[in-house]
Amino acid sequence: MSALAPTTFSIPTLETERLILRAPKPCDFEDEAAFFDSERSRFVGGPLPRDQVWRAFAGFLGHWGLRGFGFWALEDKATGRYMGRAGMWYPDGWPEPELGWTLMAHAEGKGLAFEATRAARRYAYAKLGWITAISLILPDNARSVALATRLGAVRESSFEHPKHGTCEIWRHPSPDEVAA
Repeated sequence: MSALAPTTFSIPTLETERLILRAPKPCDFEDEAAFFDSERSRFVGGPLPRDQVWRAFAGFLGHWGLRGFGFWALEDKATGRYMGRAGMWYPDGWPEPELGWTLMAHAEGKGLAFEATRAARRYAYAKLGWITAISLILPDNARSVALATRLGAVRESSFEHPKHGTCEIWRHPSPDEVAA
């Protein structure tokens, strides 16, 4: 058996009006574990036991090394508090690269997911050269449907996810449409 060569990578830091989009830190894990212990996590694969949350959390970080992009941790500029995550996601089995977001309960209703996802989309288009992006949303996730709509995405089709069942594919505007 051969050992895998270590991979080094960096996660860029972005800033918006109210947020710092940064690499996940170990101190973010407790908020993620609490989120995945709640019914609020049902739209992103939860609830999950703590050991599985650890694997998912490590996967968020590892996605950067494997794909060159991933989820940023969202940090409130004013308080330093962890607010959730947003960014790009393309795990094995996904139909296309995705823009995704998850907020902690204390961060909801403030427009932070919109602010963060718009910054992530700008990065994907300007720095990674993406020409399109989707968001996979479970049909009964009204908050994410509202956010996708606010971001200018339109419901395009469906995707059968092996664990979650039918997901809606929401297509984001192209870079040219966003710039207009």
